[in-house]
Amino acid sequence: MAAVPAPLSDLLIAVPVVILVSRTAAQLLRRVGQPPVVGEILAGILLGPSLLGALWPDGQAWLFDPSVIPYIDMLGNVGLLVFMFLVGLELDLGALRGDRRTALAVSQAGTAVPLVLGVLLALGMYGPLAPEGTDRLPFVLFIGVALSITAFPVLARILTDRGLYRTRVGALAMASAAVGDVSAWCLLAAVVAIANSGSPFDAVTTALYATAFAFFLFYVVRPLLTRWTARAERGHSDAVVLVALFSGLCLSGYVTDLIGVHALFGAFLFGAITPRGSRRTATAATRLRAFAVPVLLPLYFVSTGLRTDVSLLGGGSALWWWAGAVLAVAGLGKWGGSALAARLTGNGWRDAMSLGALMNCRGLTELVVLDIGLGLGIVGPDLFTVLVLMALVTTAVTAPALSLIRRRADVPTAEGPAAPEGPAAPVDPAAPESAEAESPALQPAEQR
Repeated sequence: MAAVPAPLSDLLIAVPVVILVSRTAAQLLRRVGQPPVVGEILAGILLGPSLLGALWPDGQAWLFDPSVIPYIDMLGNVGLLVFMFLVGLELDLGALRGDRRTALAVSQAGTAVPLVLGVLLALGMYGPLAPEGTDRLPFVLFIGVALSITAFPVLARILTDRGLYRTRVGALAMASAAVGDVSAWCLLAAVVAIANSGSPFDAVTTALYATAFAFFLFYVVRPLLTRWTARAERGHSDAVVLVALFSGLCLSGYVTDLIGVHALFGAFLFGAITPRGSRRTATAATRLRAFAVPVLLPLYFVSTGLRTDVSLLGGGSALWWWAGAVLAVAGLGKWGGSALAARLTGNGWRDAMSLGALMNCRGLTELVVLDIGLGLGIVGPDLFTVLVLMALVTTAVTAPALSLIRRRADVPTAEGPAAPEGPAAPVDPAAPESAEAESPALQPAEQR
């Protein structure tokens, strides 16, 4: 029998190693009260040049042979497309009912304040840190958007762990993060269009095409998909629905990539227009999550880790100063803006600070944004490393900060007497418990 040719043989070694290391790191971090995604991000960084490449370069070169890295990257991106589809599927703007004014204020302030502060910081960073040939406008806009992201799925995991998911604070946090991330993703799409276009006219044309495609999905595809899934309850197997949804997210990603605003936007939009409430849809989403998130998504973390080199920060104190400035602006802008908006709309300080802490977590969503910027050449490896570390720190600090803020509360609700529970995102009872998904509606007990 002929030997299995490389890079398949290399891939058959690298994939299980990455999955096992990511799983172990996730479990270890969970034991100290952190969302598993913190361990998975950390595992990806440690498998890269930051640790394994520094301590055992030959071992890392053997494990991640250059011929196998493109395949790891491709498989990881397929997992990422499925993840973005699931995030879109979880987007429940109906949670705004009841506290619409507070949710809108928190979401917009939590996006606008770090965005403006990030743009101001980026104006100073442009000279020393922008890659050669990068235009000022996409650079400063990208940094602003990168500092304004909230990890909606990680936030859901933390709320579930803390018993806050079905409280007023939990509902406000979920609604605010959902609306804020929609705003941030729209801004990111504009940045990508500007970076990919040769002129302002091209950027406007790209934005118009993307908007037209979004309307097509919401007003043409969604009604057709709703009718089809209703018939599928009676006439199609779960496998047919699974294939249809996976094909739909891939095709939507292909269209948005063709337009020039990245395939992830298409997968996210397709998830947002997929009808909820169907048993077969829920089953298909659960099966997609059950394979793609624990098996394929860790490959995305390690592909990010291979591009993250902490040793780049050792080149001089200036980069450390910039890293501190990025962390300060990201934390104070997001946390402070969200908390102040919540306070000005009538919430007590404990609830306001809790919302600020929750909105400040970034997780995997931030890595997605940063990878887009690195792929477009808007940021270089040194600034990419700084921003990845910012994402790791702000995500890791969220759960301890929330515990500290609410430690004197008798119940995890508003200050003073227990507040009535507000609206919360729906929970899908068909989703089994597992340690892998980030989304409580697809998985009520164990999320990323």
